[in-house]
Amino acid sequence: MNDTLAGVRVLVTGGSRGIGRATAIALASTGATVAFGHHGDDAAAAVTLAAVQSHDAGAFSIEADVSVEAEAIEMVNHAIEGLGGLDVVVNNAGVLHEAGLLDTTVEAFDAVIAVNLRGTFVVGREAIRHMVQHGRGRVINIASDLGYLGRERNTAYCASKAGTGAMTRAWALEFAPRILVNAVAPGPVDTDMLGAEVMSETQRQKESDIPLARIGRPEEIANMVTFLAGPQATFITGQTYGVNGGSVMT
Repeated sequence: MNDTLAGVRVLVTGGSRGIGRATAIALASTGATVAFGHHGDDAAAAVTLAAVQSHDAGAFSIEADVSVEAEAIEMVNHAIEGLGGLDVVVNNAGVLHEAGLLDTTVEAFDAVIAVNLRGTFVVGREAIRHMVQHGRGRVINIASDLGYLGRERNTAYCASKAGTGAMTRAWALEFAPRILVNAVAPGPVDTDMLGAEVMSETQRQKESDIPLARIGRPEEIANMVTFLAGPQATFITGQTYGVNGGSVMT
C-alpha cells in the first residue's frame, strides 16, 4: 500500500459492487479511510468491506437508499461522524432502466432520476455543506459517456448522466476555489449493470466498435477517481474525464 491519500476521509456511494467497489478498494489502498454506502445485497457489501478493511481497519459500510432524501442525509452524517470528518465524496450510486421511450413510464423515469441525479444532488449538497464549514474538499461525480452520446432505449439514464455533468460544472463554479468538483464519465464497463453479459447484441457490436475495441474494467475508472482525489489534482475543477476507450473524444 502507498500512502498518497493517508489521512484523507472518503465516502463512496454505491460501493457494494462494480465501479463503487473498485473505487473504495483503490482509495483504501492508497491510504484513505473509506466509508461506503450500499442499498440491499448485504452479501455484496460484505465482500467490499472485507477488501477495503484489508487496507484500512477503520473502513465501514452504511445502508442507505440515496433516492430517499432522509436516508441520503443520514448516510452523509453517519460517514462524517464515523470518519471524524469528510474530505472527499464519490457519487457513484446509479441504476439503469432499458426500455423504448414509448414504453417508459413516468414512474420508471422518475426512479432512475431519483437515484442517479437527485441522489447525487442530495449527497453532494450535504457533503459540501460540511466541506464549506471546513474550507476544503473534493466532490467526484460518476457520469457516463451516454450523457454525451445518448442511446436508444435509455432515455432516463442518458438524461440523468447528462444532468450529472451539468451539475458538476455548476458546483465547481459555486464553490471554487476551496472545493474542487469534477466528474468521471466511463464508457462501457464490465459490471453487473453495464457489462457485456447484460448487453443486447446490438449494444455489444457498438462497444466493439470503439477505438480500443473492448469494454473497460472497474479498476480503470477507480484509477481516475483516485487521481482526482489526490495531491496531483489541485488545479482541476469543473471537468468531466472520459475513461471510455475513445467512445467520446473532446
